[in-house]
Amino acid sequence: MYIAMNRFKVLKDETKDFEAMWLGRESHLDKNPGFVAFHMLRGPEREDHILYSSHTVWADKEAFTAWTTSEHFRSAHRNAGSGKRMTLGHPEFEGFEVIQALENPALAGKAAE
Repeated sequence: MYIAMNRFKVLKDETKDFEAMWLGRESHLDKNPGFVAFHMLRGPEREDHILYSSHTVWADKEAFTAWTTSEHFRSAHRNAGSGKRMTLGHPEFEGFEVIQALENPALAGKAAE
């Protein structure tokens, strides 16, 4: 598996609009071979921002790379950066090869409920 993450430093007075933008957008992720899961995470509050991270799980790095060159990717990101400023700087990308994954079988799939 491969995990792709983007960290966003969202201005405190823009968090509602930032969340609404993500919750209302069409990602097209489910149309891509190798897509496993997506999570948008709200993290700690800092002095001048709140940290958010998009967390996407893929079957492998090749599936993620294929997504980044697809028409679905271009469509999902068509308006990125064209609106008002909501973040401090650009998102910071981090990609990870999964070397171990454990799940609690009694709770698998219930975390999102």
